[in-house]
Amino acid sequence: MQFLQRLKAGLSKTRENLASRIEKLFTGTQKIEEGFFEELEEILLGADVGVTTTLQLVDNLRQRAKKERNVDTSFLFSALREEVIKLLGEEVRQLNLSPSPPTVILVVGVNGSGKTTTAGKLAYRFSRQGKRVILAAADTFRAAAAEQLAIWAKMAGATLIRHQPGADPGAVAFDAVKAALSRQADVVLVDTAGRLHTKYNLMEELKKIRRVIERELPGAPHEVLLVLDATIGQNALAQARLFKEAAGVTGIALTKLDGTAKGGVVLAIAHELNIPVKIVGLGEDPEDLEDFRPQEFVLALFDKP
Repeated sequence: MQFLQRLKAGLSKTRENLASRIEKLFTGTQKIEEGFFEELEEILLGADVGVTTTLQLVDNLRQRAKKERNVDTSFLFSALREEVIKLLGEEVRQLNLSPSPPTVILVVGVNGSGKTTTAGKLAYRFSRQGKRVILAAADTFRAAAAEQLAIWAKMAGATLIRHQPGADPGAVAFDAVKAALSRQADVVLVDTAGRLHTKYNLMEELKKIRRVIERELPGAPHEVLLVLDATIGQNALAQARLFKEAAGVTGIALTKLDGTAKGGVVLAIAHELNIPVKIVGLGEDPEDLEDFRPQEFVLALFDKP
């Protein structure tokens, strides 16, 4: 199935929450007045687009309406889509890969966001591209994490680096990078422990893992991928803000986008934090991890349910 069709299917609940209400507003409005913009604000907020981003989008539409002589709902609907694409950026933002392997990708996020699964799916993807992959089980606190990663490593044909439960996560990352250098691996994926973004000591540990990696391989990690659960809506924005400060997040992997009514949070993340969404999860299978394509996302988001 093509990405657009899969995205439409995955965003069905968000579309029901957004597109159907927008369609009703735009088709049921005869004259563009302030009440129209207020109702549009309410619809966007209901889809977890966020207050700041919603106000910016609606204000931009107001300004565009003032500049035009003959404004109708068709014009404003097209303008809304244009503003959303402008906000997200038109280009597909790929994961940062080092021109001189190995590339080190640090995978971070809170418990339950889908970190380990995302790391495993990325290993599967890179392996299918013919790359030599090392998975680092730096989540040494959750006993099942290393076992889960071992299953993914076997499925992907990747090498797994793990230590005993409770070991120093930085030591695992160090060994993984060292192994990648000696074995001439292409990609190292470091799966870190889930941590609440409000816990200072755990965020400091994340900084330590970064320092260990950079000391062993200057310039690494090349990508710090924050895994966010799309179903939590605006809470994802708070998580992203603090992880950005602590870990220098360079990209977002948005999981569980299929089946959520809160897909509008993508717009808030892009606008308020200026962190690109690079990967989206659209299912449970190994292949259900896709590069985020902004223009197709907008088409899927505003299409009729």
